[in-house]
Amino acid sequence: MFKPADVLYAVLAVFQGYCLQYFLGNFLETRMKSRWNGLYVAGLYVVLKTAATWCSPAGYEDYMVAAGTLALSFCIVSALAMCFYKAFRLITVFLVVSFQALLDISSYVAVILVGKPGNQLPDVWNWCFRERIITSEKSLALAVWIGTATVLVLQYLVITLLLFFSLKKIVRNFQEKNYVISKTELLFILTPSAVSMMICMLLRIIMITVEDGIPKMLYERYPILAVVIPAILFLSLLSILYGVKLFQDMICWNREKSGRIVLENQISRLQEHMEEMERIYSGIRGMKHDMKNTFAVIQRLSAGEGNGELQEYLSELNKGLEKLEVRFRTGNTVVDTLLNMKYHEAVRDVPDLRMDADKMLLPQEIEIHSYDIGVILGNAVDNAIEACRKLKAKEPGADAFIRISSLQKGKLLILKVENSFDGQLVRRRQGEFPVTDKADRENHGIGLANIKSTADKYQGTMDFKVKGRVFILSVMMKNEKEK
Repeated sequence: MFKPADVLYAVLAVFQGYCLQYFLGNFLETRMKSRWNGLYVAGLYVVLKTAATWCSPAGYEDYMVAAGTLALSFCIVSALAMCFYKAFRLITVFLVVSFQALLDISSYVAVILVGKPGNQLPDVWNWCFRERIITSEKSLALAVWIGTATVLVLQYLVITLLLFFSLKKIVRNFQEKNYVISKTELLFILTPSAVSMMICMLLRIIMITVEDGIPKMLYERYPILAVVIPAILFLSLLSILYGVKLFQDMICWNREKSGRIVLENQISRLQEHMEEMERIYSGIRGMKHDMKNTFAVIQRLSAGEGNGELQEYLSELNKGLEKLEVRFRTGNTVVDTLLNMKYHEAVRDVPDLRMDADKMLLPQEIEIHSYDIGVILGNAVDNAIEACRKLKAKEPGADAFIRISSLQKGKLLILKVENSFDGQLVRRRQGEFPVTDKADRENHGIGLANIKSTADKYQGTMDFKVKGRVFILSVMMKNEKEK
């Protein structure tokens, strides 16, 4: 016959199983595509955990029992991760150790904060019985049962709340869940969890002392420990949570640093190209002016009968001069230079690439810095060219195109870049941007992030969507000074 304590423990095990599948499922891909994968993990955890508890020998003061219990629990969590998730990643070590550490911390905090006051209940019942507040043994037994059940419920409630909200905090703070972690980084985020787990195992060994053959909790012998131990556990908990937060910030800082390096290289190349293009265009404009005057003189001198073919030839040469202007005219020298530079780079790999920017017209009174527009268009066109290059490599006969346009509505400036691609766009769950397929992910795949951060400077936003085999990027910004 099941006791109420067994029922409560079973409920606690079910909740722990739910927390485990929630925690692992947010970081790892499931092996089974079934929506019941999480239910299988939670159910099997309950079965294994319950069986392990019933089979464990008594005597938590024995260090061999404590070490064996911890190892068995660790093995259960690891086995479930390996069986139901694609868990052959370094991050799995952190997930398993941190889950076990948070579970142990929650358990010991609950035992001390709730169990210590609960240990005073027998004295309260005896006093009530002596003072005739409780008049019968039956009433005393009922009061003892209710008190014990209440303490147990409160303990399990503290465990569940502390465990769930700690795991939820880690899931929320660890945003780069698909980040490929290195061994050094693993050691950094793993250390607080591993230390916390060892502290809990130490407590399991020394928590119960025996005096005159009677087992007592260590904090009953040294009352100050009722404050010191929970403080140590809470500090351990905070070290795990804020260690993850710091690690996430480090990833963002490194990505921002890589983004700055890319942007600095783009600026340097753009400046050099602008100077060169300005020199060339100035020469072309001078040559064009001189040649047009020369052709005008020749046409006047050659006017007359029998010179129709010469007149037609000179007219065609004059039309050819009109083509010696920049290919793209947006009203912004930086953008014109950038688009011409990108176009000439692209056609070397994709000769039949069609790049259209006729609808890309920038207002004369524009407050957005030309450099920032260059950053947005530079990254967007780079991504579009790369997509067209991949498309032509797979399908040489495919139509490769890039269309750039702009639209102004009041103070809002909307830039749009459309390009053809092979239709394969990889996105991870909870990932904001598509995943780059380049090996060097540290310095690639950050173009969209740069575009978004630049748009944010002007209270703007970035969005992208796919229509068939066309990728459409839209950037909206306020035509105001940078905030």
